[in-house]
Amino acid sequence: MNAEAHGKASFAENMLFRYRMFWVLVFAALTAFLLYHAAQVRPDASLQKMIPANHEFVQNYFKYGDDLSAMGNAIRVSVETTEGDIFDPEYQDLLRQVTDEISFLNGVNRSGMRSIWTPNVRWSEVTEDGFVGGPVIPQNYDGTEESLAQLRQNILRSGTVGDLVANNFRSALIYVPLNEIDPETGEALDYHEFSQRLESEIRSQFESENINIQIVGFAKVVGDLIDGALLVGVFFIIAMVITFGMLFWYSRCVRSSAVVLLCSVIAVIWQLGIIKLIGSGINPYSMLVPFLVFAIGVSHGVQIINAVVANHADGASKLDASRLAFRGLYIAGLTALVSDAVGFTTLMVIDIAVIKELAIAASIGVAVIVLTNLGLLPILTSYLGVSKGGVAYMKKVQGEEHPMFQLFDRFTQRKWAIGAVSIAVIMSVWGIYQAQNLQIGDLDSGAPELRADSRYNLDNAFQVANYSASTDIFVVMAETAPGECIAYENLALIDRFQWHMENVPGVQAVRSIVYVSKLGMAGTNEGNLKWSSVNRDNFIINASISQAPSGLINNDCSMAPIIIYLNDHKADTLNRVADEVRNFSADYPTDSVNFLLAAGNSGIEAATNKVIDDAQFRMLVWVYGVVIVLCFITFRSIRTVLCIVLPLMFTTIMSQALMSMLGIGVKVATLPVIALGVGIGVDYGIYIYSKMREALNKGESLAESYLFALSKTGKAVGFTGLTLAIGVATWIWSPIKFQADMGLLLTFMFIWNMLGALILIPALACLFRVGPKSEPKSIA
Repeated sequence: MNAEAHGKASFAENMLFRYRMFWVLVFAALTAFLLYHAAQVRPDASLQKMIPANHEFVQNYFKYGDDLSAMGNAIRVSVETTEGDIFDPEYQDLLRQVTDEISFLNGVNRSGMRSIWTPNVRWSEVTEDGFVGGPVIPQNYDGTEESLAQLRQNILRSGTVGDLVANNFRSALIYVPLNEIDPETGEALDYHEFSQRLESEIRSQFESENINIQIVGFAKVVGDLIDGALLVGVFFIIAMVITFGMLFWYSRCVRSSAVVLLCSVIAVIWQLGIIKLIGSGINPYSMLVPFLVFAIGVSHGVQIINAVVANHADGASKLDASRLAFRGLYIAGLTALVSDAVGFTTLMVIDIAVIKELAIAASIGVAVIVLTNLGLLPILTSYLGVSKGGVAYMKKVQGEEHPMFQLFDRFTQRKWAIGAVSIAVIMSVWGIYQAQNLQIGDLDSGAPELRADSRYNLDNAFQVANYSASTDIFVVMAETAPGECIAYENLALIDRFQWHMENVPGVQAVRSIVYVSKLGMAGTNEGNLKWSSVNRDNFIINASISQAPSGLINNDCSMAPIIIYLNDHKADTLNRVADEVRNFSADYPTDSVNFLLAAGNSGIEAATNKVIDDAQFRMLVWVYGVVIVLCFITFRSIRTVLCIVLPLMFTTIMSQALMSMLGIGVKVATLPVIALGVGIGVDYGIYIYSKMREALNKGESLAESYLFALSKTGKAVGFTGLTLAIGVATWIWSPIKFQADMGLLLTFMFIWNMLGALILIPALACLFRVGPKSEPKSIA
């Protein structure tokens, strides 16, 4: 059987198959080179990469970043005793040791650390001789009953109860600000290493039967995410085993199944190696991309191997079978892969570095699949061929008409087509209605990326329950002219603003230099609360804040942070707080004070939510725009484009409805899934329609053309969708909640995209009257 009898060979085909051994050696050399670099890829995480650096809120935070270092990236370590209270010499000795050990960890901003054992935490009181005070730990502390009694008195006078000391006096907290960049080495903080040192050098060393240690903060969240995300390797192996088993069940050929897996794994190796070469890394969110690359590689590999086995069954030699498979699929495969790559690139419209890195990693992965699956795979099959068992099984199934073929082919009939499209329209209307409840941002307390029963979220729940100071902090920066931040008029306005924000639902408390000044005024007047107000005399104001802790005004007195403690960091709470700040500024316009949004972990999250809210529609427009343009270039028909794209839109709508029903918000972790689902789902439609067009161009009817497409590629599409869905379904058991959410959403999208392609494409083609006369001639 001569391959030339099945159409003219393209230049790419001739270059590929005439120099097969050369290309095998090139692929082998590149794989070895990139494997060396892929082995050096390490987890990479950074606070600045996970926030929208160009957003107004973040720019304001960067402007005063040095002044707000104690309110930025930090961890909170609480040391709890289960026997008695903190006024015990053994407990205090242990708390001192924990404080000292933490201070020696790389990345810790030692000057900003706060604990009852650090000298910057002091007490003060008013006596007949004026203000007196000192460090909370008495200078003569020796662990005796007298010194412990003095410590208790100092703590009560310091105002640290509920902040650094639990309300029930059974635990104490160490506040630890972090340096994003190590000042000694200039290297970025390694969150994974830092988290591991917290576990090995703090928790493991000091936790015992009667001592519990709770650690919360961004660095710990990222560390736990990386630990959990490393399990993606386990899921990857499980997916490979499942995929191999299903490939063998599908083809009954070990070598065909192995070569598809091999080429897909090579694509992953290339992707990781290239990421290392361009100086990037794998962050907790892009750790799932290698699996997606593997999934896409398997998806396209199944189509190639399906065509090769079918050509073998028709009597073609190993070489001719591979050439014919390449010739029949390279345009459809190239179109699908380009759609995937460019679709993933549209994630770049989201101005968050981790999502941009995910987009780059996914695009690189898809680009290498063009080489490994459309290039290397056909070459390998031309040498290895297909086993006799695989050929015999293909001949057997070719002679049988699968019962599902008749079911799906009915959708080329008008009444079945109307029914299918009508159901899809009704479900879409319901999905659009349900998706109205889809929210932006986190919907759960604690770290929603982790499961509710994770160690981190249990630690967070403990600190929330035992301390008055919330872990969700929203900071507004009151900007004034230099030297004017404590002028009476400005303090009076800040005081009014503070009162306004204290009455906003979701706000626990508000603290600022005004709060300290009012306490100082009352303190200098025998504690009389009638004097707890802002004094008009600037000299008295200066005296009232003389004992103010650092961080409440900056060095040149041009900014005073207003710290707002929130009940939670849910999207509704953050939006309400931000809106109330803007409303106050509009109601009390002034040139002397500018209330800038926003710093603190909740302020940064509010900015992130806003960027995602603004970008999600643009991202969908871009990804669908790219798919539409590429499909139109390939098929030259508006009706064809609609047949391929409308099922994808249906899946997107239903996915958003599912997210709304399950309480999954649109955030950094979930937004890319929508683009990834569209990018992978378009492959099904392109492969099916390319085979339908092949038959239509020969004058076959729509029903006959669709049966032809089902026999040639429909079974492979169904198999691929089911295989990939089972593979990603294993993520649902991940300890990382956002990974489990992504697994659930991708499983749903794989299945719905597959069913949409098999059911809605023929139904829409029927209703759009697609037939031999309406279909343009093939450009292949």
